[in-house]
Amino acid sequence: MPEGREPAALAKPSPSPRIELRTSRLSRYLDFLFRNSVLLCSAAVLAVMGLFFFELITRSKLSIARFGFGFFLGNIWDPVSGDFGALPFVYGTIVSSLLALVLAVPLAVGVSIFVTELCPRLLRGVVSFTVELLAAVPSVIYGLWGIFVLAPLLHKHVQPWLAQYLGWTGMFGGPAYGIGMLAAGIILAIMIIPIIASITREVLVAVPQSQREAVLALGATRWEMVRMAVLRNARAGIMGGVILGLGRAIGETMAVTMLIGNRPEIAKSLFAPGYTMASVIANEFSEATDDLYLSALVEIGLVLLIVTVLVNACARLLVWSVTHGYSGRTDA
Repeated sequence: MPEGREPAALAKPSPSPRIELRTSRLSRYLDFLFRNSVLLCSAAVLAVMGLFFFELITRSKLSIARFGFGFFLGNIWDPVSGDFGALPFVYGTIVSSLLALVLAVPLAVGVSIFVTELCPRLLRGVVSFTVELLAAVPSVIYGLWGIFVLAPLLHKHVQPWLAQYLGWTGMFGGPAYGIGMLAAGIILAIMIIPIIASITREVLVAVPQSQREAVLALGATRWEMVRMAVLRNARAGIMGGVILGLGRAIGETMAVTMLIGNRPEIAKSLFAPGYTMASVIANEFSEATDDLYLSALVEIGLVLLIVTVLVNACARLLVWSVTHGYSGRTDA
């Protein structure tokens, strides 16, 4: 046998040109099918969102034509006389959501800093799981807990204390019902803590370890390292998590409906009952038999959808700016 040549029995048969052509065609077909399938999925999501806006705009035309921009400046909601103003619902939504942020942001950021910077390794998973578990609790459970536990606690202990020492501000005056804007804000704060905490934790983890080591090498304490190297680099992402939590608070329905009191009025005191845009839709949509009444509720839903989309878009943009490194630099 000549040197350098394989025996005929051991030579690998080359694939047939027909088989190669058939395999190539199958691969191109599968690639075409995959590409168009995922494109169709993306287009379906955009189409659903477009249908949301189209349907809400179409069904709210009667209210838009009747009241115009004054719909959001009127403070009278009277379905009997056909006079509709959404200002009490906008006010209730803003006050309850901002109160929730005031209560939730310090707790959520503190938990995130503890988990990422100070927590022992054995407890890190337990604390993270416990915080994220709050997001899995249905909102109706939060509402029931608020009615049977939170509202009596506020009525008997918290609201009398606030009225005694802070009643001079005007924000903690009037009858202590237990339910009202304060109860709604507290329950919303509990519900948005997991969202803000999880996003803040991911943003803090994304800060390069070299930033921490550099600040510690210069003689900084642990708190100075967290403040200068971690929080400063992650501030845009943390703000994105806060805004995302705000979007959740604005759109929350069931728990708020059960605790806010559902009274369309504007009151300075946080003890007073209120109403939100989401809760008025949930409460009164089934009772709306008049076309104008139904159109006014749909217009509130349209505004709620627009606000939620804008808030979530801003939050995603801020988080993206940190995770892609555009804001992940300390100031000189």
